[in-house]
Amino acid sequence: MPSQAGRSLARALGIKLRDTDPWKDNVTLGETVLSRPGNSFFEEHPTVPAFFMGLRPSRQQTSDYLLSLFPFLSWIAKYNLKWFLGDLVAGVTVGALVVPQGMAYAKLANLEVQFGLYSSFMGVFIYWFFATSKDITIGPVAVLSQVTGGVVSDMKTVLPDVPAHIIASALALLAGSIVMFMGLLRCGWMVDMIPLTSLSAFMTGSALTIIAGQLHTMLGITGITTTDPPYLVLITTLRGLSRSTLDAAMGLSALAMLYLIKYGCSYAGARLPKHQRLLFFLATLRVVFVICLYTLISFLVNRGLPEDQVRFGIVLDVPRGFQNAAIPVLNRRIASNLFSYLPATVIVLLIEHIAISKSFGRVNNYTINPSQEMVAIGVTNILGPFLGGYAATGSFSRTAIQSKAGVRTPFAGVITAAVVLLAIYALPAVFYFVPNASLAAVIIHAVGDLLTPPNTLYQFWLVSPLEVVIFFVGVIVSVISTIENGIYATIFLAAAVLVFRLLRSKGRFLGRVKVQSILGDEIVGHDNRQPLGGYGTFTGSSEASTRNIFLPISHADGSNPEVELGNPYPGIFIYRFSEGFNYPNASYSLEWMVEYIFSQSRRTNQSQFERPGDRPWNDPGPSRGKLKAAAAGGAGAGVSGASHNLPTLKAVILDFSSVNHVDITSVQQLIDVRNQLDRYAAPDPVDWHIACINNRWTKRALVSAGFGYPTPDSGGIQRRWRSIYSLAEIGGSESAAEAAEHEVNEKELALSQKPSARARDGDGLPVWSRNRGADAIVAGTPPGGKDGRQQLRRRTVVVHGLNRPLFHVDLTSALQSAIANVEARNDTDTDASTTVVGISGNSTKITL
Repeated sequence: MPSQAGRSLARALGIKLRDTDPWKDNVTLGETVLSRPGNSFFEEHPTVPAFFMGLRPSRQQTSDYLLSLFPFLSWIAKYNLKWFLGDLVAGVTVGALVVPQGMAYAKLANLEVQFGLYSSFMGVFIYWFFATSKDITIGPVAVLSQVTGGVVSDMKTVLPDVPAHIIASALALLAGSIVMFMGLLRCGWMVDMIPLTSLSAFMTGSALTIIAGQLHTMLGITGITTTDPPYLVLITTLRGLSRSTLDAAMGLSALAMLYLIKYGCSYAGARLPKHQRLLFFLATLRVVFVICLYTLISFLVNRGLPEDQVRFGIVLDVPRGFQNAAIPVLNRRIASNLFSYLPATVIVLLIEHIAISKSFGRVNNYTINPSQEMVAIGVTNILGPFLGGYAATGSFSRTAIQSKAGVRTPFAGVITAAVVLLAIYALPAVFYFVPNASLAAVIIHAVGDLLTPPNTLYQFWLVSPLEVVIFFVGVIVSVISTIENGIYATIFLAAAVLVFRLLRSKGRFLGRVKVQSILGDEIVGHDNRQPLGGYGTFTGSSEASTRNIFLPISHADGSNPEVELGNPYPGIFIYRFSEGFNYPNASYSLEWMVEYIFSQSRRTNQSQFERPGDRPWNDPGPSRGKLKAAAAGGAGAGVSGASHNLPTLKAVILDFSSVNHVDITSVQQLIDVRNQLDRYAAPDPVDWHIACINNRWTKRALVSAGFGYPTPDSGGIQRRWRSIYSLAEIGGSESAAEAAEHEVNEKELALSQKPSARARDGDGLPVWSRNRGADAIVAGTPPGGKDGRQQLRRRTVVVHGLNRPLFHVDLTSALQSAIANVEARNDTDTDASTTVVGISGNSTKITL
């Protein structure tokens, strides 16, 4: 409640304070179990200060946050020899693969090959400090290298005096800073805004773009402008096939050998299961083998030849060590020109890494922290440029290999870093003879795994055909334009579909039907467990095994159309929101609700306007002849005989099970609809019942709008309203479990006595041990307690507050309340009373 100073300030500002509990003083408990001390419950509003206090981190939460920044502290003290052996095998395997891949991807980024090695080292060396995934490995990847290469190419015309590796390092530094900042703020949830469709289209479009851009290198065709759209690059390459050189032999044969080893090992592994692990390592090291083989061929062919006379393109000189280690150059001029490329770079950094790490986490039964992975990516790309590296992120192919190689902890990255470091200092002379065409074949082979297979597209089609269309739009845009535009196109289309679905979502009107559950040939929950007949019939009462369910009247959920559904009671409508209830969809959803109610009911008073001139222009009403016919008992009541037979509107029940939050717009729309329906049903009131509310703030908003309690009228609330509350049994010594245990003990005691001493029922229990309502005796002691023991009683409390009689725990109790008050509305002699429904165990059990 506001203080006196708050009330004075409100009065000065003209704010009309409302009573937060207008119904609380009107609750009449009567002679029921709710009148006993401890059984009453009045729900309080959530407060704004409490909300902001809940946002303030506690000391423990602050400590947990700081520890979460360095996840390795939770496992490094337990590191053992077995873990090390697994990490050693995986680290060496990935290290042998990342060296040729890093060199190849550097060429894709329009950089010299050593920059790929620098990025490979820093990625695997830094990641393990911040890792929450043991499988993923960070380094140069094809897609991000392609994006970096596009930026470098564009900057050649804008910043011709800035070297390419400076541009690439500045891009990595800026993107890494943004990603790290997002991770420190724990914004990992933002990655979930990118749907799988966009990710798949991005991967496929990127793969096609990379393949189109590498074909000319693999075939030795010169004069190709790689800055053109991918489809033009491919067309130009096909037109230049006649200009192919000896490089084509080095490239095509290398590509064929890579696929031959891959599928050969896969086939042999299926035929020779005992040698699967050996064959796996052979398939994994196929890139290393091919690069070594073709480097040897290149050495034999080109040794002793000057650089301008080599038979085919080779890498040539590679500097030893970190020759480009320095503080990255990043000034205002460079940053301003790179600004427009940052969104696409950040998206590529995130979606591939997070998607891969989540996938392998699920496969290997652990959970990653997306926000912490952002920190890891950010730190890697901030520190990498200090050694000359460019942007790096998680690699799908190397992660899959590391996982299959038996990696145990993220420390495997340190071993991989040692292998890369050895290559940087010991193998530059060998790298001189590596063929460019063979590196292009390695790139094309690697990105082949990024193509979405047809079977996956078929599964997408079964789930959501519209998203398959979005997928192809993204791929086509990537191929005819750029990868960045493909990303933007798919994300925009996916968001547009989501927004459209929210804007045009219609709820469902529900009907009630009683159902029973069948297990085999028995009815679940039926006391007698009588088997069903030939067509599922049985004799005896079925009330113990039946329950109410509510299904869409239109059978839009696919339920059996032979099940007859309709409004559960004349003039009472149950409406379920399907896509939440907020400002985007509030108007459309409520308009649909009102339209349906008007079509299924009739105005209470057709002649409520005394003179024709009092009517609004959009409600001309029935003619005088039809009104006279209706008064005389004719078929028409303003429109037709069919509408005359429709019921008048009595109550509306809203199912909020899909609503988590409401806003000012949606609540105001609901108020307007309530006023509209009140005019439609005047002079009778329309009762509004709301079931399955999931949020306290939603309750607060609805109460402030006048929902949740009866609206006072001239007849008085107490005279016409009957409140139905749901009860639940609480635990402790008076719980049902304790009572059941006591009942078993009493049964054993009774069996030891003379059988004829007490009258028994069909189950062999004393007849007086049956429950009789919420306060019935559940123990085996007869009333009066002849043995002097105190009677055990079941203690129950209300589930929702007594001051919110129109908020219900489920649809059944809401329908009960609506029917009870509709039937009692014209009974002016009925005193206000409280009706309590039955209970079962620790949960509410309500039957009509």
